[in-house]
Amino acid sequence: MTSTPEPMVPPLQHEFQHLLADITGPDARSQTASTVELTWFRRRLALGAALWRRFLVTRAAVRPAAPVTAPEGTRLTDHDQRSTTDDSVCGHVRVERPDFAAPSPEGRCPRDAELRWPARASADLRREWAAYGATEASYRESQTVLDRILGRSLRTQALETAVVEAAGEVTPFDEQTTEPAAPPPTATILVVPAEGTGVPRVPPSTQTPAVRLGQGPKRTKKTVAVVTGLYTMSPSPRTPQEVVAARLDDEHPRATARPVPVGKDLRATWAGKADAMRRLAQRVAQHEGPHIQPRVALTAGAEAWPSQLVTSFPEYTWILASIPATESLWDAAHALLGETQPQRLAWVRAYLEALLAGQPDAVITALEAEGKDPTGTLTPQQAIQRTVGSYRRNRPYMRDHESLAHGWPMGTGVVEGACGPLVNDRLEPSGMRWTLGGAQAVLDLRAVRINGHGEACWAWHRHQPHQRLYGRIAPAPALAEARALEWAASSTRGP
Repeated sequence: MTSTPEPMVPPLQHEFQHLLADITGPDARSQTASTVELTWFRRRLALGAALWRRFLVTRAAVRPAAPVTAPEGTRLTDHDQRSTTDDSVCGHVRVERPDFAAPSPEGRCPRDAELRWPARASADLRREWAAYGATEASYRESQTVLDRILGRSLRTQALETAVVEAAGEVTPFDEQTTEPAAPPPTATILVVPAEGTGVPRVPPSTQTPAVRLGQGPKRTKKTVAVVTGLYTMSPSPRTPQEVVAARLDDEHPRATARPVPVGKDLRATWAGKADAMRRLAQRVAQHEGPHIQPRVALTAGAEAWPSQLVTSFPEYTWILASIPATESLWDAAHALLGETQPQRLAWVRAYLEALLAGQPDAVITALEAEGKDPTGTLTPQQAIQRTVGSYRRNRPYMRDHESLAHGWPMGTGVVEGACGPLVNDRLEPSGMRWTLGGAQAVLDLRAVRINGHGEACWAWHRHQPHQRLYGRIAPAPALAEARALEWAASSTRGP
């Protein structure tokens, strides 16, 4: 039987009158603001659910005016009414729509293609909200928020599925993006920093848990998530003295404002350094151009990084970030002079200026001499040996004097600063353990949002399943337009 929406009109009008009475009626004069707000919100949800049901029933009840044909052109006969379920943020709605006999057992419902109904009962907006919440907080917390606001939630497995499916569209979304906006003509340096941070993983199913752990072993194992960045910037030549003054003198005023990274693109992968470099190389190709002159690869000095970066980016100048080298000097100063000794600052300043001036060999020789002082104790000697060992391992990449002269960046702050918001804040809270697929899905979606492409990617994600289900349909908004709309919406939000 055909669904008819007319009997639904009086209840909708009655519900709207109740909504007005709750706000303007006599009872509202004695209610607190919070009580009226909560009552109004709940009634508004109920009214929205009724309106949503009316919309679906009205659209589903209309029979196609033109003959319905199969993809090969065969005319299909009217078979019956077939029911379907729409599980949206407004509620659970079951409607019937015309079903036409087709060669396949499922038949053909033209209204499904017109409404772009997803393959599952869960509607697009509800799945987007659920997946967004699950990439920001734990799955349980996302369930709690949906239930508290909407009075309904999703099972954990459904949340995980929504996140994995949405993340599956990130790579195609990246591959079809338009050319990035032209950077300022002075932003001629292309920089690719890389860093790693540990993420707790689910132990292998074949691993037999120890009855009792010793002092060294830990039950939780971590796998490194590799965070990579990509940006351009303008050169900013400096002297070693200017850098040392900025790092060691908190009150030292900076002569000029430093250039900021342009077009930052951050990503993270849990599949290893080789996969991270492969992904990074694909993104770098979109930023290349005749305006790019120097190309710089930055990392904090992990021993496995040089070979990976050299292999993936052979034409880049590989530079060791100078901050870890500075921290090693401070460690040696604390052990050698003591943490309260005023001479520490002058000691670190002298060695740091020499490092930045391109004299790492002289610094290594001088530190080794101090470490061999027969009057010294074992602890300072060990600290100096660690510092010297780090400098020797990374000696081929300690090019601070070149970086200063050419105005190249010297630190991995862009990706180090992203490790927390992109990786640790979501994947490393106490008690969490991750599989490779689950962690990577969350990382991909968080990266898209942090890079400012969240709304455009969700629009793409909505469009692609519809394309696969119903073939050629109206195209999704152009990415440039979608991102412009996203920017306009964000600019109108209050502080």
